[in-house]
Amino acid sequence: MEAQPVRTADTGGAAASYFLIESKGNWAGPNAGTFLLDAVALAEAGHRVRVYLVEDGVLSAVGTDVPEIGRLAEAGVEVLVDDFSAAQRALAPARLSPHVRLAGMDSVAAALAEDDCRGVWH
Repeated sequence: MEAQPVRTADTGGAAASYFLIESKGNWAGPNAGTFLLDAVALAEAGHRVRVYLVEDGVLSAVGTDVPEIGRLAEAGVEVLVDDFSAAQRALAPARLSPHVRLAGMDSVAAALAEDDCRGVWH
């Protein structure tokens, strides 16, 4: 049975801002990709969505043909890769998907400090 994305929260018709932090790689289990599908569903529902890949989650952004990252980009999701986690795994920027950009923890702090931002860590 395929996991279904989480339904979006009722925001009274207004778009919300979500900052989703993914720390697991795609191989972490059968539901590992579901979190990224949640990001796609939120974006397709009209919400602003940013995904921050950290720890082993950065490995999901390796390569130019990563289906999950491509789907996020198509949905308009901004995908950020933790620069420290990438460096710790010897991932040079040239090895990452063209749909992502490196960012530091200052980006996380700024996003989560926004008034309307809803942060979710997986």
